[in-house]
Amino acid sequence: MRPLLIMGARFTFMAAAIVLLVLVLGTVVFHALSPWYFTPIASNWSSMDSTVTLTFVVTGLAFVLVNVFIAYCLIKYRNKPERRAEYEPESIKMESWLTILTTVGIAALLAPGLLIWKDVVTPPEDSMELEVLARQWNWSYRLPGDDGKLGAVAVSHTSTTNPLGVDPSDPFGQDDVIVYDPVLHLKVDQPVTFLLRSTDVLHNFTVPQFRVKMDFVPGQVSYIWAEPQAEGSYDLLCEELCGVGHYAMRGRVTVDSEESYNLWLAGQPTFAETQAELSTDLIAGQAAYAVCGSCHGANAEGIEAMHAPGLAHLDGEYMKRQLRHFKRGVRGAHEDDTWGRTMAPMAMMLADAAAINNVVSYIGTLSGQADFDGSPGYSVTNATVRSDLSTSSDPKRAAALYASTCAQCHGDSGEGVWSVNAPGLANLETWYLASQIKNFRNGIRGRHADDLYGLQMGLVSNTMTDDQAINDMAAYIATLGQAQEPVDLAQQRY
Repeated sequence: MRPLLIMGARFTFMAAAIVLLVLVLGTVVFHALSPWYFTPIASNWSSMDSTVTLTFVVTGLAFVLVNVFIAYCLIKYRNKPERRAEYEPESIKMESWLTILTTVGIAALLAPGLLIWKDVVTPPEDSMELEVLARQWNWSYRLPGDDGKLGAVAVSHTSTTNPLGVDPSDPFGQDDVIVYDPVLHLKVDQPVTFLLRSTDVLHNFTVPQFRVKMDFVPGQVSYIWAEPQAEGSYDLLCEELCGVGHYAMRGRVTVDSEESYNLWLAGQPTFAETQAELSTDLIAGQAAYAVCGSCHGANAEGIEAMHAPGLAHLDGEYMKRQLRHFKRGVRGAHEDDTWGRTMAPMAMMLADAAAINNVVSYIGTLSGQADFDGSPGYSVTNATVRSDLSTSSDPKRAAALYASTCAQCHGDSGEGVWSVNAPGLANLETWYLASQIKNFRNGIRGRHADDLYGLQMGLVSNTMTDDQAINDMAAYIATLGQAQEPVDLAQQRY
């Protein structure tokens, strides 16, 4: 019996050694053939890749040596009848070798990283400073104007009309270029220092193709720099858990040629322009609205039969953005978006930003009350629509769902939050809310690459698993309080 046990023990040790060797070989082969590796680099930070490769080499070599050594020991020191265990509490020679090898390995891992970190925190003299403002769950940017210098900012200056908190008394800030859109454009081969500010919680600035990343810390300005070296469009991610909407905090960085970058830059407003009132031609706006009124009603009250929502109480900036999206094909291009495809050519009739501002400003003067003529589809007031559709099967479920998915952006009362580009919902018809949530969920709306807010809504709408949940949500929103007064419709933010 004893010989059999000895043979079994020897076989077990040999099998364990073989398994370890196969594991080592398989790991090395898998790493060599694995398709999961870095995205193609688009910046000057190739040293980051080199450092990671060195880390893989050092840790991989340690993994191979340790497991091969264990396999060797299993075979060499396996059980034999004539072998007796020897008690040796310490080995100066072995401990010395372990200390030396460990020290060398750690130094090999740390030293390159420290050298690269020195470069990361030392922007070149010709680097352009650019401010990135992060907030739940949105990106905004500020670039220097013709003077090449960013103006001062302070939390005390932050408002709905000045969400970046630029000091209006600082002459250096008047020509600062303001970008409220989550898409940032950069010029190829131009070093950029990103000044990172947060208005609420910890965030993170990450463009995987740039390789460098840095946290936003409320109350202070952190920074990182990179030199974009490949034209293209890259995702901007927040890689710091920042709340329930963290997964939807997406932006985009587009690296352009000098000509394309200058063209984009020329179309962005300065801080002074965002604070100034744009001259408005209400007569021209009224003439342009004549086309809109055939669907949306003479007083912008909305007509359900035309699937046209009421516009009178919508935020002006939201309407401007949607009109620009219709004009650019960002919205209304999906083959199943019947009503959006109808709206797109209507928006094309507005030739420029001034025309959009005129018609939106005119809408702001309308009452939103229908001149009821008894025709089908007309709603006397929003209250009529609400009374028809406000019978939620589960009000508590709807309230909880709204609080967890919608309130963070659209407000507890559906009033909208301009700083995160979330429109008010409280004055929208329930049938329209329900249809749009379904469109987001089904990919009919919000899937265009340039509609980042729509992409966020698409992700959020997936939390509503069925039509009943959506109907409950729309009905609950109808019970919320009146929306806050929208921002001045005459203000321009393009």
